[in-house]
Amino acid sequence: MAGLEEMGQPQPRAATAGARWTPAVDEDPAAKVFELYGDPTAREVRLSSRPESAACARRLTQCVVLRKWGMSPQLSEYAVLLVSELVGNAVRHTGARSFGLRMHRRRGWIRIEVCDPSRGLPCLMPVQELDISGRGLFLVDKLSDRWGVDLLPRGKTTWFEMRAADR
Repeated sequence: MAGLEEMGQPQPRAATAGARWTPAVDEDPAAKVFELYGDPTAREVRLSSRPESAACARRLTQCVVLRKWGMSPQLSEYAVLLVSELVGNAVRHTGARSFGLRMHRRRGWIRIEVCDPSRGLPCLMPVQELDISGRGLFLVDKLSDRWGVDLLPRGKTTWFEMRAADR
C-alpha cells in the first residue's frame, strides 16, 4: 500500500485499570432539559399552548421526579401521565397562548401545577368503559392522592399531589 510502508504494526495501549468513563455535566439529560426550558422547581416554566408542549412537560416531569428528586420509577411514571393529562386540558380547553408548569416537593409529598389564564373550571365526568375521551381528570382523581383547582385573579392553577417516600 502506497504511503503505509513505514507505519509498522499497531502498538497495544497501556492498561488503564482504574479509569472509568463518567458523564460530563453537559451530558446529563436533566441539565440539558433544564437548559432548554428552565427548572420548574425553581420557577414557573412557560410553555406554548400547543400539543407538542405535552412532550416537553412530560420530559421535565420525568427529569425532576426521577433524576433530581430521586423518586421511584413508578411514581415518576404516574406523575408523567398526570401532567400530560393536565397539560392536554390546558391546551385543548382554555384557548390560551401559553401555560405554566411548576413542581414542588415537601417532606413525603410532591405537587405538580399547571397554570393557565382561563377561569373555566375543569369538571370530573363519569367515565364509561368504552369512552375514548374525557378520562383525563378521572385518571388524575384515581392516581393522585389529592388534586384541585385554585382560582387566580387572572386564570387558575390545576394541581395534583402524590405521596412520595423521601430518600
